Amino acid sequence: MKQIIQDLKSGDTSIIDSPPPKITKGNLLIQTCYSLISPGTEKMLVDFGKANIFNKAKQQPEKVKQVLNKVKTDGISSTIQAVQNKLNQPITLGYCNVGKVIEVGQGVEGFSIGDRVVSNGNHAEIVSVPKNLCAKIPDNVTDEIASFTVLSAIGLQGIRLAQPSIGEKFAVIGLGAIGLMAVQILIAHGCKVLAVDIEDERLELASKFGAKTINTSKQQDLLKTADYFSNGQGVDGVIITASAKNDEIVSNAAKISRKRGRIILVGVTGLNLIRDDFYEKEIAFQVSCSYGPGRYDNEYELEGHDYPIGFVRWTEQRNFEAILDLMSSKKIDPSNLITEKIPFLDSVNTYKKISDGHQGLGMLLEYSHEKNNDIRSTISINNSVQKISSKDSSLTIGLIGAGNHSSRALIPAFKKAGANFHTINTTSGLSGTIHGKKNGFKFSSTEILETINNDEINTIVIATRHDSHSKIVCQSLKAGKNIFVEKPLAISLYELDEIKRTYKEVITNNKKIIPKIMVGFNRRFSPHIKKMKSLIENIDEPKSFIMTMNAGFIPHDHWVHDHLIGGGRIIGEACHYIDLMRFLSSSKIKSFDAKSIRANNPRFSKDDIASITLQFEDGSIGVINYFSNGSDSYSKEKIEVFTENKVLSLNNFRTLKGYGWKNFRNYRTWKQNKGQNECIFAFTESIKNNSTLIDINEIFEVSEVSIKVSDILRNQL
Repeated sequence: MKQIIQDLKSGDTSIIDSPPPKITKGNLLIQTCYSLISPGTEKMLVDFGKANIFNKAKQQPEKVKQVLNKVKTDGISSTIQAVQNKLNQPITLGYCNVGKVIEVGQGVEGFSIGDRVVSNGNHAEIVSVPKNLCAKIPDNVTDEIASFTVLSAIGLQGIRLAQPSIGEKFAVIGLGAIGLMAVQILIAHGCKVLAVDIEDERLELASKFGAKTINTSKQQDLLKTADYFSNGQGVDGVIITASAKNDEIVSNAAKISRKRGRIILVGVTGLNLIRDDFYEKEIAFQVSCSYGPGRYDNEYELEGHDYPIGFVRWTEQRNFEAILDLMSSKKIDPSNLITEKIPFLDSVNTYKKISDGHQGLGMLLEYSHEKNNDIRSTISINNSVQKISSKDSSLTIGLIGAGNHSSRALIPAFKKAGANFHTINTTSGLSGTIHGKKNGFKFSSTEILETINNDEINTIVIATRHDSHSKIVCQSLKAGKNIFVEKPLAISLYELDEIKRTYKEVITNNKKIIPKIMVGFNRRFSPHIKKMKSLIENIDEPKSFIMTMNAGFIPHDHWVHDHLIGGGRIIGEACHYIDLMRFLSSSKIKSFDAKSIRANNPRFSKDDIASITLQFEDGSIGVINYFSNGSDSYSKEKIEVFTENKVLSLNNFRTLKGYGWKNFRNYRTWKQNKGQNECIFAFTESIKNNSTLIDINEIFEVSEVSIKVSDILRNQL
């Protein structure tokens, strides 16, 4: 299937071939008939992409601060690499989609195959959309008309916040597609509307809908017009759907408002409010959020948990349905807004026109499926880069998952190690195709079992969400594949036991070829840790370890905090330090305990502010401080070892210092090195040489302790 993407680095828009997205729980798979270009929003994205690095920084000052803090802690090289990687990841465009349901995901009710639906799916021939972001189209509403639903819901949500009543007088400033639909909705609600813009063509449309109009570019006085329109009282409310960088629009909105009027910002304007404009009239000002309640709430959008109608009457989905009802009853009609229909395959030229200043109101992309009956889950990639030539064909990779860590760390590391890239597998299909093209993969796929069972692949690399790791590990073991799984190996003791059982069955039934399992515990392969290990490994007395991870805050609704999906940050990240301490001590873990800040402060509900204590069979002890409540300008990781009147201190995997050592003072690297490349290289060499990298029982031990520590902390919550 084909999809539109935009390069954030250059601003270029292109169409890419990728496998269709795989249907997932709670989603609908939709074959697109029409999608509507939103010129304002999408031009803003294109312009951002075309801006140079300095102008990009000016537009996102909060990101600049993050970059500067990262330079302080991680070094300039690592920071540049992270920024470049972010800009090298294209984004999808579009959010107004109409199509037919071709597959219904598990747990979805109220939708059937063949239903015509609107959704916030992007510009693609096939989209996968959560059920709460879809709505069925009434029979008497055409696909073309329905394509304005999501965009209209943005205007509707702004109007709901203004709480208009019959007979009130409203001004709508900015007559793009959202503004013109807002005019119709307000009139349908029984309000009188003053429509404000600088283009006569759009003002004429607003006039046809029944609005009083004013062109502020022709020296027409907005204040006088609004005063006359409102009988000298001021308008009851203002809906701002314009886009401007100055503050004049908001200031004028306040000036034309009555006492205790309401101003709702739907568009984008300067927000340096003048206090006197608002103070004397006690004007209420509010920014509207997209399509309505539920937006950016993962529980609603991704997990499908609806808000009770008795408490939240109008959600995103119910706003979609309300717009469709208004269309069905002919109370609003966007047909006059359709300025052009564009074959989907010609869309790149349209985006070039938009970038050059073309401003169509309703630009519909039209999809033809006559030649698109062959929907394959695996496609061959026409690589634009030279394929990697491996010294040895003993390592052929099937990569499952192409998120940030996979694209930034794993793929480059395996490339440096000389692996043969065969298939890259993702749920969406798009990200896999993009990274596959860049890095020389032969195929892009959305079907995991096809990748695992491919006879040309002997090694599976797993970089998916944590809850899928154990299942893919077991499937790969049964297929006789070597496995590199990004931590964690499993997120529950049940899953870990399944892996142990499967591994035992595989090696019992086939003793000649034993698949290798490696978890991405890369820190033990860092040159700093290797140096530390060489200094302490011949010391017989027990060691004392202090390891502190200034992990940084992750929002509470992030998937990693969900113990059924991410397992929590202890299992997902603190496991690095449990493994590292196990490695440095060279001794089995004898006992462990953990305390979280929650034990003394119920305000904290997550397990990512905790101290973990470990005791080893050789008498060594250690404390792991995993804190998410620190400053991002402070070092992210510190590791200290106390033994035999000596101290080793490693700061952020850049500087290792020794105190009390005769022949060692410090070891520095010019950039941060957490051992990613070394870990992957060691793994590839272990396969080529059929050698053991980390004993499987040690991997199982660390995984089990990580899970049990997380359970201890969860029981304190």
